[in-house]
Amino acid sequence: MKILATDLDRTLLPNGRWKADSQAIDLFNELTLQHHVLVVYVTGRNLNLTEQAIRKFGIRYPDVLCGDVGTSIRRYENGVWKLDEGWITHVEHASPRWNVKAIKDAVAGIDGIREQESEHLNRFKQSYYVVHEKRDEVLRAVDERIKGRFDEVIVYSFDSQDGKGLLDFLPASATKQTALEYVAEEFGSRKEDVVFCGDSGNDIFPLTAGFSGVLVKNADEQLVENVRKSLKENPDLRVYFAKGGFRGLSGYYTSGVIEGAYHYGVFSDTP
Repeated sequence: MKILATDLDRTLLPNGRWKADSQAIDLFNELTLQHHVLVVYVTGRNLNLTEQAIRKFGIRYPDVLCGDVGTSIRRYENGVWKLDEGWITHVEHASPRWNVKAIKDAVAGIDGIREQESEHLNRFKQSYYVVHEKRDEVLRAVDERIKGRFDEVIVYSFDSQDGKGLLDFLPASATKQTALEYVAEEFGSRKEDVVFCGDSGNDIFPLTAGFSGVLVKNADEQLVENVRKSLKENPDLRVYFAKGGFRGLSGYYTSGVIEGAYHYGVFSDTP
């Protein structure tokens, strides 16, 4: 089973400040179908925003959607989304101390954060916008009030598109990494046979978890630095940095995903 998993915004989707290759999305759609690849979107987007991206950019429907930063999993079968109830049960059992209300109460009053809109929240995801310039003070205060109390992970990332910091509180068992591990196990694939492509802060977990990682050429500098640091600490990690120039493609966004997929043999020009 060939599994190609990718983040959406500024990874598969050409919605950053870099110029995109106009033919790349059509090529991605064609290659994944031609090579019978199981396509997984691993994204911070919820279902509605994922549907919007599919319509706006023309990307194909995935076989599996790990949405809401990995806190929800859906399969797309015969034109219908099907929620994976087994994932919900798994997270509830694996993170028994998780408590959204308690986390919300604990961070109330921290200067520099604002709760995200209700459509970006769910039972396993409590999220905030952060004034990026105040991130150090915010994260210190968050650690003091939250860290280690709720079976949680605290994920901070920066949206270079609009200059906002993004702060997610998730169960430790419900991240992009653990959701993709669950999908790989469900389909009987080894982690190293799963290719994951990313570009920003919350992609660090799956990129350094033993999957075959790909950083698109426009990946955030901080992510590149953190991944290179992880590679020094663990030389067995497999991470490919898209360079551009492959098949006349730039390496940005979808083109970097295609380049990385060829690098790992997900796509091949040989019969």
